[in-house]
Amino acid sequence: MMMAKWQRVTAAAVVALAAISMAAAAYAAGETASGPASKPIGQPTGTPIQLALIEGMSGPFANAGAAVERNLRFGVEQVNAQGGVKLADGAHPLELVVLDSKGSAEEALVQLRAAADRHIGYIMQGNSSAVAAALIGAIDKQNSREPGNRELFLNYSADDPALTNANCSFWHFRFDAHAGMRMDALVDVIQRDKAVKKVYLLNQDYSFGHDVSSLARSTLATKRPDIAIVGDEFHPIGRVKDFAPYIAKIRASGADAVITGNWGNDLTLLVKAAREQGLDTKFYTFYGNSLGAPAALGDAGVKHVIAVADWHPNAGGAASDAWYAAFRARFPAAQDDYPVLRMPLMIETLAAAMSRAGSADPTAVARALEGIKFDNGFHASWMRADDHQLIQPLYVMEMDKAGTPGVKFDNEGSGYGFRTVLALPPERTVPPTVCKMKRP
Repeated sequence: MMMAKWQRVTAAAVVALAAISMAAAAYAAGETASGPASKPIGQPTGTPIQLALIEGMSGPFANAGAAVERNLRFGVEQVNAQGGVKLADGAHPLELVVLDSKGSAEEALVQLRAAADRHIGYIMQGNSSAVAAALIGAIDKQNSREPGNRELFLNYSADDPALTNANCSFWHFRFDAHAGMRMDALVDVIQRDKAVKKVYLLNQDYSFGHDVSSLARSTLATKRPDIAIVGDEFHPIGRVKDFAPYIAKIRASGADAVITGNWGNDLTLLVKAAREQGLDTKFYTFYGNSLGAPAALGDAGVKHVIAVADWHPNAGGAASDAWYAAFRARFPAAQDDYPVLRMPLMIETLAAAMSRAGSADPTAVARALEGIKFDNGFHASWMRADDHQLIQPLYVMEMDKAGTPGVKFDNEGSGYGFRTVLALPPERTVPPTVCKMKRP
């Protein structure tokens, strides 16, 4: 098992980012970073290593695709600013290639074929578990059929637990907590809230939404068997323009809380409808802290919206604050304020694995990623070799006005942010797995 010993960062943003990137360089050289970096290494001059982002950059979830691109580009720029990837033939920059899947699995497979034709060995996607499953299946076949043109799939958000369980693949690595891990954290908070007696489940009608529903039922049955499920409904993904009828059903059910895995515009429109109808119900969400949801809810969301994430801007600590400040400096527009720590760290981890392997060959890099550990000074995690599931901290957060205790930063210029109500260290988030990994 390999271990990246990352430099502990300071409060200063410039020093913090330099330390993180220099630590990756030291890891690549097989060294331990022992002090803050004083200056960048210099721009790499070798042939760029291309990373293909296959995501819905147009259509109903274009805002989510744009947010992903910003976060991945931030990671690519940080790696390149510190000298790129160190291989046997010199230093190589990373290059982000954006391919629009239009949110469709069929179009994603077309773009995957285009990436293979260009011999791009690294595929990144996450904003749909159904698309992720299709890509994994196609990549498995591609790598078996053309061993000289293999591809590695890096998943930053597709949370279907099966992807690292029954359907696990050597060519797939997930850098997000899966739905079961997130649900466990959310229900830990619901377990403590004795005012919650009735829960309504509302989710998108595809694999991930059905996972959220079934996981909510099973986890509540274990931790809060007294809670009644008063609704369990699915809606077409990306097609509902007005959620008012769903809000009316929730109100009629008498639910104290709603659990939803909705994301993107489906979440924004849902919480907007709740505000407009004055629904006084708590929303336990996977993604309620982003992509317009806080602004849509406004005061109605204060102490009513709960979200779960691997990190958030008010996680606290000088190093965390410095990383957030650096992201905001790079993307100063308020609507671009959607930092997702795991995405840039996925890029830095990939670069470190390439450097460690001394190669950009996907097979060698996959082996280098198995078991890799990193700690950037405020976020320690490791890639479990058994199933290629990243183990990392999880935070459950509650929405409130910026400036209130625990809410130093707002989200997306909305005037509202989130405070931590439960912080789980990585060892508390480890899930079981039934993966039977087949390695080449």
